[in-house]
Amino acid sequence: MKVLALVISVLPALASASDAVRTGAAAGFGAPLPGLTPAELARFAAGKEAFEEVETPEDGLGPVFNGTSCGGCHNVGGTGGGSDKVETRFGTMTGSIFDPMASHGGSLIQTDGIGAAGTCMYVGETVPPEATVVAGRRTTPLFGLGLVDAVPDAVLISLARLEARWQPATAGRPHMVVDVASGRRAVGRFGWKSQVATLLTFSGDAYLNEMGVTTPMFPDETCPQGDCTVLGCDPVPGVDDDMEDVDAFRDFMSLLAPPPAAAPQGRYPYASAAWLAASQGRRVFDQVGCASCHVGALATGRSPVAALQYRTFQPYSDFLLHDMGTLGDGVVQGDAHATEMRTAPLWGLRLLTTFLHDGRAHTIEDAILAHDGQGKATRERYKALPPDAKTTLGAFLRTL
Repeated sequence: MKVLALVISVLPALASASDAVRTGAAAGFGAPLPGLTPAELARFAAGKEAFEEVETPEDGLGPVFNGTSCGGCHNVGGTGGGSDKVETRFGTMTGSIFDPMASHGGSLIQTDGIGAAGTCMYVGETVPPEATVVAGRRTTPLFGLGLVDAVPDAVLISLARLEARWQPATAGRPHMVVDVASGRRAVGRFGWKSQVATLLTFSGDAYLNEMGVTTPMFPDETCPQGDCTVLGCDPVPGVDDDMEDVDAFRDFMSLLAPPPAAAPQGRYPYASAAWLAASQGRRVFDQVGCASCHVGALATGRSPVAALQYRTFQPYSDFLLHDMGTLGDGVVQGDAHATEMRTAPLWGLRLLTTFLHDGRAHTIEDAILAHDGQGKATRERYKALPPDAKTTLGAFLRTL
C-alpha cells in the first residue's frame, strides 16, 4: 500500500520545477547531482574522465565498433548528452517471429573496424540484403539516469497497474528482463525498448556493443558481420576491461544531474508572456492526454547515495512499454514486441534537433503527429486543437 500511495502521489505530476533535484542542477547540463559528498564528487570526476577517454585497439577497442569513446556520441549540451547520431538495427520478421540475424552480425550494426591486424582486415559492418527489418536508433541523453536507476521496481509495476485501471486504452506495461549484472529478474528502464534494467548492465553492454570492449560481465567479443572465425586476429584476446572503466562509467551516469529546468527570463519572469504561455501549455499537455504516458514526476527509493534517496524528479516518462503501432521500429528485444517502444523521457527536450527513436522528425509537432497505436487518440486530440493551444503546448515543451 505504501508503494501504491507513492505512485498515486506523483502521478498528477504536480511537483514543480523548483524541486530541489531540478534547481540544484542549475549549473547546467552535464553537472553533477547537487548534494554529493566530496568522495562522490571525486567518483563523478573519475567517471567523467573514463567516459571521455578515447580507446585504442591496444586498450581492447574493436575489432568492430561504433565509437572510440562514450563522450564522442553523448555530448550535446554537455558531457553525457545525446546526439543526432543514429545507429542501425536489423533482422527478419517471419510471421510473428523476429530473427536478429546474429549469424550476420545482428541485430546492431558496428559501423567501424580497427583495420589491419595480423592477417585480418577489420572493417565496418553493413546491413545484409536478407534483412527485412531495418531500424534507426537515435543516441539518447544520459542526464539524470541515476534517479531513474533508483526508482524501485515496485513503483513502476504499480504505475502500470494504475494505468491499466484508470486509462486502459493507453496503459503501458513493464518490460521484465534478466539483469546481467545481478542475474535477477527486474524491470527494464533503459534503452528504446526498456531492454536494460540497471546502469551497471547498461554500462557493460555499451562497452561491448559500442566500443567492442569485453568485460567479465560481457566476456564474448562481437563477431564482425557474424563471422567468429576472424576473431583469431583480435589484438587483445579475452577480457579487455576488468570492470574498472565500466564501474567508472556507471558512477558518472549515476551521479550526473538531470536536465536543469529552463529559467524564465525578464524583469518580471513569471509574469512574462512566454512563461504564461508555457504554463497554459502544461494544462494542454494534460488535457490532450500526453501525461498518460509522459508521466511528469516519479520518486526514488532507498539509495547508498543520499542525493539520490527519496527524491521526486520530473522525467516526463513512465519508462513502460506502449504499443505504438506503425511508430514501432519492428525490432523485438527480450519481451518487447516489434510495435512496442518505451515512453521517451521529455526532460531535456529543448536540446534536441531531431525527434523520435530514429530521428525522422525535425520538429516537435512532426513527432506528435507521428504517434500511432496507443498514442493515436492523443495525436487526434492534438490535431483538433485550435492554433493558440498548439502554440502554448509547444511553448511548454520547449521549457523541458
